[in-house]
Amino acid sequence: MSPRSAAVNEELRRRSRERLLQATVDLVGERGYQATTLADIADRAGAARGLVSYYFPGKHQLLQSAVHRLMHLQLEAALEREPRADDGRERLARAIDTLLGVAAERPVLMRTHMAGILAEGGFVQCPEQQRLAGMLRDTVERYGSADPAADYTMLRALLMGAVFALLIPGAPMPLARLRAELFQRYGLAWELGSPPGEEPPGGLTVRAVEPVRTAEPTGGAGAVTGT
Repeated sequence: MSPRSAAVNEELRRRSRERLLQATVDLVGERGYQATTLADIADRAGAARGLVSYYFPGKHQLLQSAVHRLMHLQLEAALEREPRADDGRERLARAIDTLLGVAAERPVLMRTHMAGILAEGGFVQCPEQQRLAGMLRDTVERYGSADPAADYTMLRALLMGAVFALLIPGAPMPLARLRAELFQRYGLAWELGSPPGEEPPGGLTVRAVEPVRTAEPTGGAGAVTGT
């Protein structure tokens, strides 16, 4: 039997890595972080225990990569769904709805993810996170940003704040209210994206206005790396 080509080996490694990432999302969402071991993840993925350590330094890094992959795949599907939208406002609305939706649908997983970001290990920069960041930077650029790198970091901060508010145990803010605040911030009409109701909550007026632009660009799209 002839040896496998480099391309075949690379594809097999990619699939193994993705199975581990998917197993992590599933198990942490079902059991929580502490009750999920690396051995559990390897078993669910049908992989050898040593393969986890080959790809990831530890469970913290594995979880963040897994959640970033989930968000990236969900965002990609939302941006590409029919009818396709090249309009920056619609794409930004879909991005906001998607990432808030992931938090609302997977609260255990996302609480664990956000807690990990604030822990000693901090924010993990990985290929999955870079793909998510690239899609969000492209979104703010299409929206009309004069400085996509800076405006991406602001969008990321606002989304993270909204996710925290959505997930606070015992005192969560309603998703519709958080969505309305973000849509107001970016001048997006309520009916864009996937609105959770026909009207904004609490009598808020959410309508389209001119895009928020950075007055003085601080650098190109590559000015902020690893985010």
